[in-house]
Amino acid sequence: MNRICQLFGIEYPIVQGGMIWCSGWELAAAVSNAGGLGLIGAGSMYPEVLREHIQKTKLATSQPFGVNLPLLYPQIDDHIQIIIEEKVPIVFTSAGNPNKFTAKLKSNGIVVAHVVANTKFALKCVEAGVDAIVAEGFEAGGHNGFEETTTMSLIPLIRKTVDIPLIAAGGIGCGKSMLAAMALGADGVQIGSRFVASVESSAHPDFKQKIVEAKEGETELILKNIVPVRLLKNDFYKEMKKLENERAGISQLVAHLGKGRAKKGMFEGDMQAGELEIGQVSANIDQILPVSEIISGMLAEYRSQRALLPKL
Repeated sequence: MNRICQLFGIEYPIVQGGMIWCSGWELAAAVSNAGGLGLIGAGSMYPEVLREHIQKTKLATSQPFGVNLPLLYPQIDDHIQIIIEEKVPIVFTSAGNPNKFTAKLKSNGIVVAHVVANTKFALKCVEAGVDAIVAEGFEAGGHNGFEETTTMSLIPLIRKTVDIPLIAAGGIGCGKSMLAAMALGADGVQIGSRFVASVESSAHPDFKQKIVEAKEGETELILKNIVPVRLLKNDFYKEMKKLENERAGISQLVAHLGKGRAKKGMFEGDMQAGELEIGQVSANIDQILPVSEIISGMLAEYRSQRALLPKL
């Protein structure tokens, strides 16, 4: 049996990324009901909002689901307490040291995966005792690694370094890319951008349409002096890029970034002043579809392409 399916108790080794402002209970439940692992994106939620989404997910699915928990979140202790109280079975941590909370989560019977972008942190994950690693390449949307290592390079590097279950992320949005990731040594895949452009995503409809319209080269990794993030190019992107080119200091960049930019763009629908986090794979997305169709289409393509591979 596939190691990711066995670890999480799911039918297919497909994990939905926990994207802020896009991954509410409806998306998480839909992915879990379709045989994958749905994740609630806790990074954009106040503690009681997270509790509400967990409870709604429980009502909407009888299948395993989890919470994606960025460790830089200011109310992280409250989030962890709620996750434990609500008996969430799986947690994906990111944006921080896996040593910080893995032991506490596992002592409460929670399966833990951690997101990394290099082999150094993959080894830290093993030391911390995580159950699985998500290796996220440079192509991914949202917050990204400083090293700019592509998924095709990163997965073999980490597979060679660690033996625990490995999930590939970054640039994966169809059955062909899923097959490629598995061939490189991944046990499963995590998909973000493709699920943002789904019917059940909590992203604003204008953002979903913007993703469908995106062409090759319309995303870029910027803000490397703060935290690298891949964005669709809009007025906000141009302003931040101009400041970077003028070698603005970190305080000036942070001041212009302000607060609530991601919410303004992805959730409230301001396509020019908001921050639009999405991956390079957006250029391959041309339809907003229900989650069930996205997953069934991926699996059909995966199987057909695997059968067509030339025998050497």
